[in-house]
Amino acid sequence: MSIKAEEISALIKQQLANYQDQLKVEEVGTVTYVGDGIARAHGLDNVMSSELLEFSNGSYGIAQNLETNDVGIIVLGKFDDIREGDTVKRTGRIMEVPVGEAMIGRVVNPLGQPVDGNGPIKTDKTRPIESPAPGVMQRQSVSQPLQTGLKAIDALVPIGRGQRELIIGDRKTGKTSIAIDTILNQKGQNMICIYVAIGQKESTVRTQVETLRRFGALDYTIVVEAGPSEPAPLLYIAPYAGSAMGEEFMYRGKHVLIIFDDLSKQAASYREISLLLRRPPGREAYPGDIFYLHSRLLERSAKLSDELGAGSMTALPIIETQAGDNAAYIPTNVISITDGQIFLESDLFYSGTRPAMDAGASVSRVGGAAQIKAMKKVAGTLRVDLASYRELESFAQFGSDLDEATQAKLNRGRRTVEVLKQPLHQPLPAEKQVIILYALTKGYLDSVPVDDILRYQNEMFDYFESSHADLLETIRTTGNLPDDEKLSAAVKAFSDGFVANK
Repeated sequence: MSIKAEEISALIKQQLANYQDQLKVEEVGTVTYVGDGIARAHGLDNVMSSELLEFSNGSYGIAQNLETNDVGIIVLGKFDDIREGDTVKRTGRIMEVPVGEAMIGRVVNPLGQPVDGNGPIKTDKTRPIESPAPGVMQRQSVSQPLQTGLKAIDALVPIGRGQRELIIGDRKTGKTSIAIDTILNQKGQNMICIYVAIGQKESTVRTQVETLRRFGALDYTIVVEAGPSEPAPLLYIAPYAGSAMGEEFMYRGKHVLIIFDDLSKQAASYREISLLLRRPPGREAYPGDIFYLHSRLLERSAKLSDELGAGSMTALPIIETQAGDNAAYIPTNVISITDGQIFLESDLFYSGTRPAMDAGASVSRVGGAAQIKAMKKVAGTLRVDLASYRELESFAQFGSDLDEATQAKLNRGRRTVEVLKQPLHQPLPAEKQVIILYALTKGYLDSVPVDDILRYQNEMFDYFESSHADLLETIRTTGNLPDDEKLSAAVKAFSDGFVANK
């Protein structure tokens, strides 16, 4: 029996016609070590740095150390049920998180998964957690103010949209309170806020979320939470995940405020990961690339050029110091990366000056460019007044006979300190700040007893809202001081009618 060549070719053609490409090649490695949130695997020869890897139990990890004979992997989430000998395969993707409008108003973990019990988040958009910062030509100078609602900050260390302003101080000096008040003050300002809580107690984060909900601020806020009980890798990626969520809005021409609370804990978690991965420790046992950890994160905050939509992302990183030591490794790193610092002092906080900002040490390198003209005019002498008051205050303790000029400076200083105090969760709009600072710098408060200043301020706001709403409206809409005669007459009329407590 002979087989004809035509039959063979017909058979082959038939086989090829029905052939389906089922062949799928995956690069798979074997776990050689696991423990403390770290795994090592060999066999992943072509893996990329920061590539997402999938373990056989469904957990994910990120490739960190690419060494000659194995790969160091940080495990995201639970690592208890990963065993030596398990398989781990490449995904070909860099670590990414879900982004978009659906995230607003939600509390999520650093992987973008909801943890608030309000059901799944419906979004199909994702962004890699690490992305290059905008270059010099893609940015423009910072010029739009970002009002915090706190007189001491808006007057002395103004923050602009696209700036990075560090909040630094010991624990329990009101760092988080400044950040939360700034979020509350963005209501109606067309600003999306992201609060990244790194290693904060879950009860504390719950309280902050409740505060935001109570004041209606959760409607424009995303909360990213990595609690202290989470594995170190999640604390390490949390700020990057928050930045990715913010960049989605920034590149669409919107304005974003992002708060990292706090980066000291992120640095500690990165140190833990690095030491477990056997990276050489340097100063204070931190690895050599710890500066790059924060610089590549904070450089992503920018004011984009008009060609890219003029969106912005403003960062308020928080750093905790030990006993006021600003010269420690992490504080000095972040100070050198940011565009200014708000230093908070324990002594000021415990003496009742809140926010407890040290006006002498605090600075904003953007300065007057990010201040409305009205504020620039009324706040001009404040820093000098405060500095000379602090200096004279220490001398005045020793001398009782002071000349009139010194007495006048001390009196003005006491009133300045009193005016700059502000209760918790009561941010003020810019126009009201301008009015009270105008009264202070023009000397209308010099005759008001210090104990009555808060009452004077509140009654003054009521008086202006009822009798001179047009002056407040002028400041709000134009950013300039109203006609000096009108404003001066209105403040004088109120001051003359104000009755001090006996």
